[in-house]
Amino acid sequence: MESGAKKWGFQGKPELNAASATTVRGYLDLLNGNINKDNSSSVVPLAHGDPSHFPNFRTTSAAEDAIVDAVRSGKHNFYAPTVGILPARRAIADYLNRDTPYKLSPDDVYLTIGCCQAIEVVMAVLSRPGANILLPRPGFPYYDTWCSYNHLEMRQYDLLPEKGWEVDLDAIETLADENTVAMVIINPGNPCGNVFSYEHLNKVAETARKLGILVVADEAYDNLVFGSTRYVPMRVFGSTVPVLTLGSISKRWIVPGWRLGWLVTRDPNGILKKSGVIDSIIGFLGFSADPATFIQAAIPQIIENTKEEFFSNIICVLRECADICYNTIEEIPFLTCPKKPEGSMFVMVKLNVSMLEGINDDMDFCLKLAKEKSVIILPGRAVGMKNWLRISFAIESSLIREGLARVKDFCRRHAKKPLNR
Repeated sequence: MESGAKKWGFQGKPELNAASATTVRGYLDLLNGNINKDNSSSVVPLAHGDPSHFPNFRTTSAAEDAIVDAVRSGKHNFYAPTVGILPARRAIADYLNRDTPYKLSPDDVYLTIGCCQAIEVVMAVLSRPGANILLPRPGFPYYDTWCSYNHLEMRQYDLLPEKGWEVDLDAIETLADENTVAMVIINPGNPCGNVFSYEHLNKVAETARKLGILVVADEAYDNLVFGSTRYVPMRVFGSTVPVLTLGSISKRWIVPGWRLGWLVTRDPNGILKKSGVIDSIIGFLGFSADPATFIQAAIPQIIENTKEEFFSNIICVLRECADICYNTIEEIPFLTCPKKPEGSMFVMVKLNVSMLEGINDDMDFCLKLAKEKSVIILPGRAVGMKNWLRISFAIESSLIREGLARVKDFCRRHAKKPLNR
């Protein structure tokens, strides 16, 4: 600035930079920036949360045709209503009704720009001075980011690896107080790959009812299950406790870039309405951006025309990839997997740092792995668990084998003691 010139009256907001750095994207940007450009090996993305890049995870042509038809009709170039267009909300209500004995109505469904905007809505609506919310550890860090932004205190409860990543219900009762507004559960689990049983979800509902808090059910990976535990949506227990369900077409249809999600209320006792939560949801959506209208308009056709065979094929691919991932990890003595994944696209793995030379912690492990082996794995601290790793198996099976072979070699090179296998 020239001498004597007026000082500029604006500046950046460092808090936003800090918040962005703690997201999954922030960690992935850091790790990708540590790749050795002189290494001729291709990058293996075992931290990837977007399987649409890989041909074995291509969406159905029925979904693509629905988008084309919606655009070419010329009927969906308008601004959408605040809560979303009625045909889309009706189709989503009917889709969700397949999993439950009761009937949702379109009025229970609010359309959002993916599941992430649904999280933003809920965190904004529930925040008030002095309020706190219970979040799972490990969990999805986007919740942490928006809690911080809304000055909503986070209290983390543990998921128990020795119990298949069940909720530590005793901790819930200890952590909660008169200022607790809700607890978040993620089922099927991101990042653990677990699926909660009906019995366990019932206990979660009873605990929340006892504490007078609602349940935020993140079901972004709904029905992506391939183990012995049947998927049960949390809204089944809506008569016990008010439930806000968050979901999208991103994962089940393998189209995360289409950014179409929903927030669904299940509250037959009318508690959410009486408390003003419903009005606040509508109020927030009234001044925020909407999902693209042509994507909304395509939803009825996407849901109606997608064959069960498509879903079954995706489940088969995920099951095969999860088996390969788990079985290969079992052959690496430096890693411990407490439970074979049964759902979603991820698994949590314990890193045995004490067996490694020159590796300080999970972050150090992931940075050096990226530099030496061109393999990207998400450090556990990104999801709240130091010295753990989150590994994605929603990629091509050959890449899983290649990536974990490099991990094994990396660990051997850094082992404190030579191993027999």
